[in-house]
Amino acid sequence: MRQIPLDVLVNNAGITGLEGPFDGLPPAHDPENASLTAWRAVHAVNTDGTFLGCRYAIRAMGEKGTGSIINISSRSGLVGIPMAAAYAASKAAIRNHTKSVALYCAGQGLAIRCNSIHPAAIMTPMWEPMLGDGPDRVEREAAMVADTPMRRFGEASEVAALAVMLASDEAAYMTGAELTIDGGILAGSAATPGS
Repeated sequence: MRQIPLDVLVNNAGITGLEGPFDGLPPAHDPENASLTAWRAVHAVNTDGTFLGCRYAIRAMGEKGTGSIINISSRSGLVGIPMAAAYAASKAAIRNHTKSVALYCAGQGLAIRCNSIHPAAIMTPMWEPMLGDGPDRVEREAAMVADTPMRRFGEASEVAALAVMLASDEAAYMTGAELTIDGGILAGSAATPGS
């Protein structure tokens, strides 16, 4: 069977776990009440999916010896999220696995780069369970980004633009890097002078 050449892979599949229910129970994801089934469901998609994507991408790119793997992690992979523990742990695993893949490929003499993107609040269907569609949705949206210095949700196209850059030859010397796209939330305090 002839293998199709692969130049770029973006591992973007992910779930929060809030899509539940699991075991017939509401989708609790705090460290005390999350069920093992719910925990495993999140990791099966987020962590296992990324592992498998990387595994097969390395093999497919290996014939040419070049390529770019881009793993979509999350701001939640860089900080703790008490009410979404499985999601945060899975995204932290993606962050670390990205670095392992980058080092492995370099050690094998392959010019296969692997980097991760860490978005924060990006307006995608993943946010629907939290935002809902009631008359106070606009207020809920504003509340969700109140601690973001840019005071807005990011757009999927902004994450895609970052992925395009990582896939391009413009990023030929980047591997094992983690790039945040978060409206400035991880930069520090959003306080303005005099406030």
